[in-house]
Amino acid sequence: MKTLKKTTYVLAIALALIFTGCSKDDDGGGGGSAAAGTMTAKVDGSSVTTLEMTTYASMVSQGGASVLIVQGNTGGTTSKAFNLQITGVDGPGTYEIGGDFIFSAIAAYIEVTVDPSNPTAAETDEWVAPFDGGEVVGEIKISELTDTNVKGTFRFSAKHQENDSMKEITEGSFDVDVNQF
Repeated sequence: MKTLKKTTYVLAIALALIFTGCSKDDDGGGGGSAAAGTMTAKVDGSSVTTLEMTTYASMVSQGGASVLIVQGNTGGTTSKAFNLQITGVDGPGTYEIGGDFIFSAIAAYIEVTVDPSNPTAAETDEWVAPFDGGEVVGEIKISELTDTNVKGTFRFSAKHQENDSMKEITEGSFDVDVNQF
């Protein structure tokens, strides 16, 4: 629930800043190696792949502006998740995480541990990017975006929101169906 509230808060900030612009390059690169319906990446060198049933993308459009959200998790009592959000996405291209437009693209890596005997007391750790103003800390490359599917790659450095530890997310890719809103 804590992660959902944080994600909703970040989305609200992104929507509020939707008209500030977006740093984008038209080269969306290759689509990566994720299987259909999943996200995959290395977290500090260890592979993490989300489940198809817990991975999705949403395109929220309002007044000619749009936000693309791609997220997924591994499921289970020790779940690992990725959350990518791009404000002002308008097609294939490279969207920087950080830099001059700090909220145009944001990313998070989340670890959730649930004790089955007390499921309401889940432990959540969240590493986010960007974390310092002005510095580019990663990128999301959209290689294909249709009304029904999005493919691309991602990489980012993320900082823990409480203890300042870092995670390096590398070799990330996704191939996910898109829900339009």
